[in-house]
Amino acid sequence: RKEQRILHNHLHDFYSTFCLLTGISLRELGMELRCRCIQTESRRIGRHIEKVEIIPANSHCEESEIIATLKKTGQVVCLDAEAPWVKKVIERMMSRQAQIPLS
Repeated sequence: RKEQRILHNHLHDFYSTFCLLTGISLRELGMELRCRCIQTESRRIGRHIEKVEIIPANSHCEESEIIATLKKTGQVVCLDAEAPWVKKVIERMMSRQAQIPLS
């Protein structure tokens, strides 16, 4: 019994350390372990956007996130996926990607 308890404690410690290190290494690789967007922008800011990144829903965040980088400031802004103008931006992005030939 004592040996089983010791083994169980060692396994628990190993598992806890593994989870902690895995979480740290995922973060170092740039993987977020939670949603990045706390609030979203629904106002039209299309002409100020330099690039748009779409992050699909995953195990760390239930919602797809649409993140724009602004031209002048480099500020990162989360966009409201339900805003009509944002839907148009996404449609244009998807149609451009569909037109790119695969080599």
